[in-house]
Amino acid sequence: MDVDSQPTMEETILVGDDLMMGPPSPLIPSEIASHVLEGVDLCDGILRNLFLCLQVNDIEPFCQEEIALYRECSEKRDKELRQRLQDSERKLGLSMPLDQAKERGTQLESEVTSLERRLILASGIEGIEGFRQRWSLHGRLTDIKQRLESLKDGIDKRKKDEPVKASSTAKKWFFW
Repeated sequence: MDVDSQPTMEETILVGDDLMMGPPSPLIPSEIASHVLEGVDLCDGILRNLFLCLQVNDIEPFCQEEIALYRECSEKRDKELRQRLQDSERKLGLSMPLDQAKERGTQLESEVTSLERRLILASGIEGIEGFRQRWSLHGRLTDIKQRLESLKDGIDKRKKDEPVKASSTAKKWFFW
């Protein structure tokens, strides 16, 4: 493969739609938002600069640096937020009372079902609006499925660590 055949940053003109590459930013549930968002660079300063550049220049080719900086920052932010969301769900699965953790799992499963149905309905919408809806729904669906798996992982680890309550007459087995 010829190195010169690969487009370089100078040859590529970024547009707003390039920010829709990969999954959308994750939605953070309000009950865990303060914990998940703590210390994360939200890229708000870079986004403000991008909007200012677009307002002043009116077209995207003059804002290449701002678009590239925001895309890089948002990808890093989203990756960190997804990891924190999964860690938070895993910790909730480990520390919540078992019945509340199972109830939370049921809520997440119902969200998955609802998003799957909405994704099916969005598949009938044509054009860019259909693409945006499917892109957004698919990203949310993937995130919630990952959160659900993390919650279940926490619950499963907790079950293995919790001692089984046995009656006073039952034999106890010890393995060395």
